[in-house]
Formats: sequence, structure tokens, C-alpha cells
Amino acid sequence: MLRLQRILDRADELGMVVILGFFYFGQEQRLRDEQAIVRAVDEAIDWLFDHDYHNVLIEIANESGRGYQQPTLQPDRIHELVLHVKERVRNGRRFSVSTSCGCDLPGQLLPTAEIVAEADFVLLHGNNVSGPTQLRELVRAARQIRGYRPMPVLFNEDDHFDFHKPLNHMTAAIEEYAGWGYFDYRLPGESVEHGYQSMPIDWGISSERKRAFFGKVAEITNSDV
Repeated sequence: MLRLQRILDRADELGMVVILGFFYFGQEQRLRDEQAIVRAVDEAIDWLFDHDYHNVLIEIANESGRGYQQPTLQPDRIHELVLHVKERVRNGRRFSVSTSCGCDLPGQLLPTAEIVAEADFVLLHGNNVSGPTQLRELVRAARQIRGYRPMPVLFNEDDHFDFHKPLNHMTAAIEEYAGWGYFDYRLPGESVEHGYQSMPIDWGISSERKRAFFGKVAEITNSDV
């Protein structure tokens, strides 16, 4: 928690909002039952309130349903935890919350209608999306889900790059008014300079892929590299 506090504090100093994930598949198997899951959510929310964080969005679980054993973290029930977080209010405020679904499972590229109805924003993953055209269609399909109303749509994970091309997953998402998250892991045979999600991490802009990403961001935002 001390390490998390350092990250959230530094992000706040930089004007950054953090998407804070509560559960990851495999990890929740260490918790005994549904009561333990709910208690873990409550403890985390209370800790965020106690530290008065305002720069945090909550993702209940990364890819709900993928490898999870706890029933309450399955796609057909996880909206209950989304609602539970929304009901945790202190001093008139609460945290915005959503969840992502198992993008490599059949029929789960999109969240359920129950998740969309309760969530404050729609989280999508682009890893198993085959090209910018399908990505565009996914965003449009998300906005047709029952329960959708004007709300942010965000890809918080996508391992497609092609930043040198005029049309890629990142530009396609932005053109559909959806956010896009850079999921950069180290590919087989690559050195430590590559990948932001593979240990050990070189946090510098130290690979051609990293430079291409930040170059495209600078181009889109009309800012200095």
C-alpha cells in the first residue's frame, strides 16, 4: 500500500488519473469466499477515501471471467460489485467505477448490458481485435448496448501498434471518440529496453516502439516530443 500511495501521489502531482485495478485472475483464488471479495473491495475504497484521492478510476477486475473462480467476479455477476462501489459514499462523493471483460473468451469483447447499466465508463480491450475497422465497429457496438447513455468509452489495453501508419488501433479509437491504452510488453527475443509491462522495466523511451507511440501522441496533440 505504501508503494501504491507513492504511485498515486506522484501521478496526482503530474496531473494524471490512475485506473486502479482491484482484482486479477489467479490472485482472487487466495480469497476464501464472496464475503472476502466484498471486504477487500470495502477496505480498498476506504483506504482511497482516507487518503482523499480524487485522481482514481476503479476497475473492479481485469478481464472478468478469464480464469476467475469466484462467482461474483464472473461477467454475469460482477455488476453487483460495480454497484457496491457506487454505493460507498463519503462526504457526498464516490469513485467512478467499471470493469473489463475477458477479451479472449467467445462473445466477451463487449461488456454485458448489466455492467454497462451500472458502470460510469465502458472499458474495452483491443488485444483480440483484428484491425482498425473491427475496432471501430466494437466502439459503435458498445454504444448500442442496452443501458448505455452518454459516457466515456476507453480501451485500457491494446497490444496493436503500427504507429507509423496513418490508420492504426490508436487513431481508429480516437476518431471514434474513444480513449486508447498502450499495452506494451516485451516480445520474444527483445532486450530489456523493450516493453513497459515486462519485468524488469526500463521506464525510458528506449525502444523504437516506445518512440513511435510517443511520437504519434505528440502528433495528435500538436505538442513537442
